[in-house]
Amino acid sequence: MGVKTDTGLPARLRPSPNHNERSGEIGLLLLHYTGMTSGEEALQRLCDPRAEVSAHYVVDEDGTILQLVPESRRAWHAGRSYWKGERDINSRSIGIEIVNPGHENGYRPFPDAQVQSVIELARDICARHGIAPQDVLGHSDVAPDRKEDPGELFPWDRLAGAGVGLHVPPEPVSGGRFFQQGDGGQPVEALQSMLALYGFEMPITGVFDERTRAAVAAFQRHHRRERVDGIADMSTIATLHRLLQKVPQLG
Repeated sequence: MGVKTDTGLPARLRPSPNHNERSGEIGLLLLHYTGMTSGEEALQRLCDPRAEVSAHYVVDEDGTILQLVPESRRAWHAGRSYWKGERDINSRSIGIEIVNPGHENGYRPFPDAQVQSVIELARDICARHGIAPQDVLGHSDVAPDRKEDPGELFPWDRLAGAGVGLHVPPEPVSGGRFFQQGDGGQPVEALQSMLALYGFEMPITGVFDERTRAAVAAFQRHHRRERVDGIADMSTIATLHRLLQKVPQLG
């Protein structure tokens, strides 16, 4: 029988020394994958003071929850990141690392038991801290130029169905006009405006540059998982528009 985490869920404690004081109120929940060959390897790194990384929780593939850092403390999981004007994402968020080898080590679907534990943990965190559905994010959302986790195999729709996060049925992938790196003009400005409105760091330049491509790919990885290619096709644009309409303060 495990001890209780901050959430009151059964768990094991695996304290990490890698944390400090927050400088802002909690308003985001950030999901990651560990991206290492085993859960134990990931835990060793997250608890190693030389690594200077950590998260509040780790959820193993069998559904076991481990707490590494108290929620009141600032864990070091987001790195260089941005969302809706915030740059110190670590101070504003709670981080959950989900054990999975990741894209570089044999990325694979997330087991049902693991997903269910993530749902229960995330649902409780969001309820206690008043985290809005649109502020349940992946690491790739806040750092699209350098991160891919938790990736296109993560079942965001299943989480949303359980009350965690924001989801809309994606527009089916089909033909039609699209925008890609190197394109420019008013339609690209409109796309960049929509990405910025949703939360990405996105200067409105009218040029489809690498930053725009990375943000489009991150959006696809979370909300249009069928094809992640960084090309803003009609499916991607329609899904983004539909999502913006669902965000309460933007609708």
